[in-house]
Amino acid sequence: MVWVMGIGLGLMNIATHATPTRKLHWLSSIFVGMLMCKIVYDLTGAISALLFKGYSKLSNKEKLEWNNRGFSTFHAIVVAAGSLYLLLASDLFVDTQDELFTTRSSTLSDTIIGVSLGYFLSDLAMILYNYPALGGVEYVLHHGLSMFAIISSLWSGEAQFYIFLVLFTESTTPFVNLRWHLDVAGLKNSKFYIYNGVALFFGWLVRTITLFLFIFYFWKLFICFCFKGFVICYVTHNIII
Repeated sequence: MVWVMGIGLGLMNIATHATPTRKLHWLSSIFVGMLMCKIVYDLTGAISALLFKGYSKLSNKEKLEWNNRGFSTFHAIVVAAGSLYLLLASDLFVDTQDELFTTRSSTLSDTIIGVSLGYFLSDLAMILYNYPALGGVEYVLHHGLSMFAIISSLWSGEAQFYIFLVLFTESTTPFVNLRWHLDVAGLKNSKFYIYNGVALFFGWLVRTITLFLFIFYFWKLFICFCFKGFVICYVTHNIII
């Protein structure tokens, strides 16, 4: 019966949070994310054709992935910057006695998550349409699980803090994509390729340390919360007895 009550309360919270106005905002954000992918995809091809002479010599499969990684990089920059702002600069996830940080959301956080969902939908559509040119089953599974987590958080308005922790890991994606671009362009032996590799390593290191500090800090808060709860229950139990 406890789990049935829990599911009932969860559905009530979702019904309260998912208002018609919010739904319209979510759909608009998703559309913006998909439109962003289309625009950046076309711009990547057009700019690459003008600035990179070797672009015309690429195969159709390479051009497809080249442009695809263009909007992948743009999405990574947008969501990583947005996540960093919401996690560090804003006070959205500051825990208070009135409301837990795990239940916090805002118009900006919903927008960023919606745009990210639009990206995942666009990228998954391209992967399936050109399967397996842009990736195999692992990519489909990755995108499917990512969208499930994002939709669940967006629909309920909860656990967005953890979604942004994951989206922040996109900060190293531009370096990964640039590494692929340089390799395809025949610049694997260039100094720029080495510099990008070094930047990728230190970016990964900073990202990992930052995430560890976040997880450690909130894990410590969780332990303190549980300890205080145990003390209160113990004292209350002794007083009643």
